[in-house]
Amino acid sequence: MTSSHKTSFRKAFALLSALLLGSTGLTAAAVAGEHEGQQLYPLFSYRTGPYASSGIPVWAGIRDYITYVNKTQGGVDGVKVFVQECETAYTIERAFECYERYKNGYDGATVAFIVGTSSGFDAAVSEKLRADKIALTTPGGGREDAVDGSVFPYQFPLLFDYWTEASIVIEYIAKQLGGYDKLKGQKIATLYHDSGYGRDTIEPLAILAKKYGFGDIEIPVPHPGEQQQAQWQQIKQQGADWVFFRAWGVMTPVGIKTAARVGFPADHIIGDIWSGSEEDVRPAGAAAKNYLAVSLFPSGSRFKISQAIKKDVIDAGKGDLKDPSKFGSVYYDAGLVAGIIYVEALRIGHNKFGNRPLTTHEGQWALEHLDITAQRIEEIGATGLLSPVKVTPNDHEGNPAAKIVQWDGSEWQAKTDWLNGDRALFHDAIYAKAAAYAKEKDLPPRDPPTD
Repeated sequence: MTSSHKTSFRKAFALLSALLLGSTGLTAAAVAGEHEGQQLYPLFSYRTGPYASSGIPVWAGIRDYITYVNKTQGGVDGVKVFVQECETAYTIERAFECYERYKNGYDGATVAFIVGTSSGFDAAVSEKLRADKIALTTPGGGREDAVDGSVFPYQFPLLFDYWTEASIVIEYIAKQLGGYDKLKGQKIATLYHDSGYGRDTIEPLAILAKKYGFGDIEIPVPHPGEQQQAQWQQIKQQGADWVFFRAWGVMTPVGIKTAARVGFPADHIIGDIWSGSEEDVRPAGAAAKNYLAVSLFPSGSRFKISQAIKKDVIDAGKGDLKDPSKFGSVYYDAGLVAGIIYVEALRIGHNKFGNRPLTTHEGQWALEHLDITAQRIEEIGATGLLSPVKVTPNDHEGNPAAKIVQWDGSEWQAKTDWLNGDRALFHDAIYAKAAAYAKEKDLPPRDPPTD
């Protein structure tokens, strides 16, 4: 029997078995399929809609890293990873459809955990994850109170949170002024995408404004942000000294160009981590020169892992990236980081449970014991691309850090080293939010906290 005949036979057998077992309540995912023995990575993408330009290079980075591991290493400890993409168009409703479709696996491949791609979905799916006992991680995003693993055992806002980002922005501004004491009397406007993601920095900025005495101006921009003239006029009229620009997708280049039209200097605009990619500044042309941004995902293809992927995946014609100019871009590298975290979490799980596809229980345990050291990052070839990450049952974020970078008209230049922000200032407030959520939902204390 040829390989193609075997594949056809397996598919036909799986379909027949699913039909025969349908009356028992079993799904096709519970029946042996073509990807039996593989680990499923459900990729909730958005290649359509106003945010597609930001998402497409991310998915390419994820897919190319997984392809590299499967091709050059035979998978993760011998376990192949199967990526199944599901289009969400960056809507919560379609993200839920994708979640329900793949939470139990697909075609024989099992799910260990979900990697999120939307802060809105991350917040909305909390109780569903708890009921289904499935873990979700959102590198560089997610709900900030999920840092408290005692309340949110199934959510992991790894690497970064928007509260930390707010404090990093204020730290950078203070340094430019000559110290935190110079913040008093300054006016700092936050122009934000009017969504859960965009509104996430309102509370921490209020805390920072109270502590340091600066004026806190909050201005929302309706989705998708294609019209911002009125908002930038308001910024000028209120005499803002700095703008913290929390945009996404098409909103970023539109905002940069509109700022230039009203005469607001680009070097006093600091974009957040999802407003600081090549896809954000190139469409804005000359108006983007000297624009600043918070950077969690350093750009460039100089990293050893990038060069290995280029050789073994891109140049071999196996890459997902259709536009080669995006290779090494901020968002492509964000995909690499997400892929690295996924693979390293599986390795942690394999060390405890064996080299086989992990279950959702085992995937949650693996995320909760994730420890990517500087030495391990060097072994991967990702030094400079990723900072060390160590997760505990009580801290589901790890060690948040980011840099401030500046666009020089052709590429991003780092203005700082890794900055950690003032986590201590927000610790009590964040954990109090988690406690309030637990009280609202009448959640019992987590016991045991881990296993």
